[in-house]
Amino acid sequence: MSRLRQGLRRTGVNIAQVFTGTRIDEALYEELQDALLMADAGTKATDFLLSDLRRRVKEAKATDPSAVRGLLVDAIADLLIPLERPFVVGEAVPTVIMVVGVNGAGKTTTIGKITRHLADGGCKVLLAAADTFRAAAREQLAVWADRNRVEIVSQQGGDPSAVTFDAVVAGKARGCDVVIADTAGRLPTQLHLMEELKKIRRVIGKAQPDAPHEVLLVVDGNTGQNALAQVRAFDDALQLSGLVVTKLDGTAKGGVLAAIALWSRERATADASRRAVAVYFIGMGEKLEDLQPFGAREFAEALLA
Repeated sequence: MSRLRQGLRRTGVNIAQVFTGTRIDEALYEELQDALLMADAGTKATDFLLSDLRRRVKEAKATDPSAVRGLLVDAIADLLIPLERPFVVGEAVPTVIMVVGVNGAGKTTTIGKITRHLADGGCKVLLAAADTFRAAAREQLAVWADRNRVEIVSQQGGDPSAVTFDAVVAGKARGCDVVIADTAGRLPTQLHLMEELKKIRRVIGKAQPDAPHEVLLVVDGNTGQNALAQVRAFDDALQLSGLVVTKLDGTAKGGVLAAIALWSRERATADASRRAVAVYFIGMGEKLEDLQPFGAREFAEALLA
């Protein structure tokens, strides 16, 4: 919690200043609107939160601006709660996890950290080096495999779909609990590369009919509203099940999670068959223990600390 507060400190200071006045009036709501927009919450989520906050203030008959802070924490936490879901493996054997994201988001490092947690928990993990475009990608994943004492399926210059297929088949044959596929980082505007990701997803399904069981997008928390654009684009192509939000230890503002939560709610309303996209983990540094499960209440508290 202290690390999260520190990572979101700049945002917390900006929002906290709004509650230093003596009256609850339109000026307070206008300042709060500016602070939320600066925190990367986006226009729709900001309007949603302010409308919800006005209702809560009225129902609570609040008269002190300092009390509004607690009500805003409640509003943000309630919006974020659908994103909070435990990361479960073992319901399918092996549990196949496909990990995607743009270059520089921390995708391969995140895979290494998740692998370490799973391995420490007694899971037999197999990694698939399906990022065959980036020269150092296989080597980077191999370092994590060696560090975590897990096996890896890798081919120099191989077809990413073929590598993933081989890994899933090998995972089944070797009795692995989890297979994690590291795919090439790419921008959602690179349509030909997004098609490659769709192909990988289809091929995983051929190797194991009910797979992939998780499609995770790793998002850099510093990218602001662009993070929401990434989530929407990758979800359209791959039907995401969850997110990992990284780099919340620097200049990240954190408010974009409110925008993602509102988008996820609207998506679930439009299609009742779709579950809310979970935020499984948040990353607050380079150390292994800096990858932590996401908690809606804790995040809301830290955002307004």
